[in-house]
Amino acid sequence: MKKPSKDLAPSDDSTVDLDAEFHSSNIKEVLDKLDVELIGLKPVKTRIRETAALLLVDRVRKKFDMTAGAPSLHMCFTGNPGTGKTTVALRMSEILHRLGYVREGHLVSVTRDDLVGQYIGHTAPKTKEVLKKAMGGLLFIDEAYYLYKPENERDYGAESIEILLQTMENNREDLVVILAGYKDRMDKFFHSNPGMRSRIAHHIDFPDYSDDELLAIAKLMLAAQNYRLSPEGEKAFGEYIRLRMKLEHFANARSIRNALDRARLRQANRLFEGARKNLSRTDLMTIEAEDIRASRVFKEGAVDLDGDEGANKIPSTDLT
Repeated sequence: MKKPSKDLAPSDDSTVDLDAEFHSSNIKEVLDKLDVELIGLKPVKTRIRETAALLLVDRVRKKFDMTAGAPSLHMCFTGNPGTGKTTVALRMSEILHRLGYVREGHLVSVTRDDLVGQYIGHTAPKTKEVLKKAMGGLLFIDEAYYLYKPENERDYGAESIEILLQTMENNREDLVVILAGYKDRMDKFFHSNPGMRSRIAHHIDFPDYSDDELLAIAKLMLAAQNYRLSPEGEKAFGEYIRLRMKLEHFANARSIRNALDRARLRQANRLFEGARKNLSRTDLMTIEAEDIRASRVFKEGAVDLDGDEGANKIPSTDLT
């Protein structure tokens, strides 16, 4: 009886339908989500699409036995707060899972406090427990530069970094680590930790949003909660954004979300205190200019529209 021949690798003239591979991977759905969820950020979206294309082609190459080793997928996201870093990390975890580069595709988000202990023998168990939870998915470390505090001789952050480095190298096929934080501080962190710098293959910078983009984000946030701005309310909120951007502790979309929460409170109080109690659907969902202009950003004249005079008048605890 003739023995069955071994499977042979595709020949050089074999072809593969890359478009069909793209659609069967279902990553288009994730990329489309990014476009819907995030206003602007064109350079970020471009880098994510490029990374997805690289991984898709790498997967297709394996069908031709063209292996190049597991690509390094550890990343660094830099930018100011509220620029979408966590959202992009979540979508990146979905892309990697759908393309088969991580087993489960979950995202574990942590800070220094989740990794570093306060006494001898406490850091290693904490860091290893977090890594155990993240295996098969992505570990997102926000404000990662706080792991390294050379000015404190009794700090245990270096121990956590050492464990992270070892795990990132030995488990490249089962864990992706994303470090995030302000760009200047992350640059200093990498300068002080060359081992970590050498393991990060992808650096993506998240730009601040423009005032027009922030207004579009606000409208999306409101629509998701069945609210909307009246024409005058939209004009007032546009003014609010321009004023708020000049103040300290501005956190892009995060500050916009906080401002809208306060506007909703004012709207509810206006409706409750008003003389008319028979309210329509339109009444209940519309944020008016007065709900916006009641903000202390307007009341205290914190910022001159032509400059930054008086920008520090408003306490950071109440900037909405």
